[in-house]
Amino acid sequence: MTNSRNNPKVDEYLSKAKKWKEEFEKLRNIVLDSELTEEFKWNHPCYTLEDKNIVLIHGFKEYCALLFHKGALLKDPHGVLIQQSENVQAARQIRFTNVEEIVEKENILKEYIYAAIEVEKAGLKVKKNTEVIIPDELQNKFEEIPALKTAFEALTPGRQRAYTLYFSKTKKSTTREARIEKYVQPIIDGKGLND
Repeated sequence: MTNSRNNPKVDEYLSKAKKWKEEFEKLRNIVLDSELTEEFKWNHPCYTLEDKNIVLIHGFKEYCALLFHKGALLKDPHGVLIQQSENVQAARQIRFTNVEEIVEKENILKEYIYAAIEVEKAGLKVKKNTEVIIPDELQNKFEEIPALKTAFEALTPGRQRAYTLYFSKTKKSTTREARIEKYVQPIIDGKGLND
């Protein structure tokens, strides 16, 4: 079903979809039943309101999902919103493994889409958690090498966060120490974890 609101890039994307094709088309029809504009961003169907991203359709190996860009601000009375990982602060997904699940939840999806539109119209923003918790092993290394502390503090908050999350993710202190040791020079050089 093609209508004037369909974005040709999304039409092309759906025509080539090998997995989740039926699910994507059903999700698309549900989203297009709102006032959102269909666009194609990050190689996925994305739906916007006055150029602000509201919801995105995407697929993974195990599931496909409707991703709400400011999902953290939505009430979740049906308990369907999922945070992809602990690092994702704003977005939330509703996941599906077949088209029947989408059909069953159609009214809930519309309810959440309209709620997401209202969040955007109200100008609400997700407050980012910028607090960086320095592991003891890194603190010890700062005391041992003052230039490391200075260099670390000069990094962007995002780079500081990436390092501290990476260092803290392991249970063993010896592993944290080894990870920190490996990245002393890149930090001093002003590089991020993945630079």
